Amino acid sequence: MQRRTFFLIASIFAFCVCASSLSFAASKAEIDAKVSEALSIFYEKTSAGKILADNAAGVLVFPEVYKAGFGVGGEYGEGALIIGGKIIDYYNIAAASIGLQLGAQVKSQVILFMNKKVLSEFRNSAGWKAGVDGSVAIATLGAGGEIDTNTIKNPIIGFIFSNKGLMYNLTLEGSKITKIKD
Repeated sequence: MQRRTFFLIASIFAFCVCASSLSFAASKAEIDAKVSEALSIFYEKTSAGKILADNAAGVLVFPEVYKAGFGVGGEYGEGALIIGGKIIDYYNIAAASIGLQLGAQVKSQVILFMNKKVLSEFRNSAGWKAGVDGSVAIATLGAGGEIDTNTIKNPIIGFIFSNKGLMYNLTLEGSKITKIKD
């Protein structure tokens, strides 16, 4: 039993290392298209989210974040930072976890930087960790698709969703976001 556990952990660790070391798995054109599609879905799900995005200093979109785990898990995705309606930079997001987990999922994430100060801090970091370098308030929707008024006061607001709608009880804590070098 110990040998199987060791190989399982070693395999997941190897996957996480390989995934995080990919220099640029998807082309910029592929990421651009997926970012555009993810934003369209996001805007369909919540008109309040669109209003917030329109007023944000920057919008970071990860259209496909793959997460898998069997006791030990990892996640990885690539996306783009949009400022003034234009894609400025490309980023990846990665995280690892240990605990009771089994399965796989794909989700989309949108992170809104609501002012220039937090956006600048994010852009000037060598590797930004959610919960360490900046606290991200995960938005939840009330009746009629409205966002909690306490959430909209935060400088960084995150949305996690799939094609089926916004997802609840999820977090970005511990996720590391790194700029993809050309």
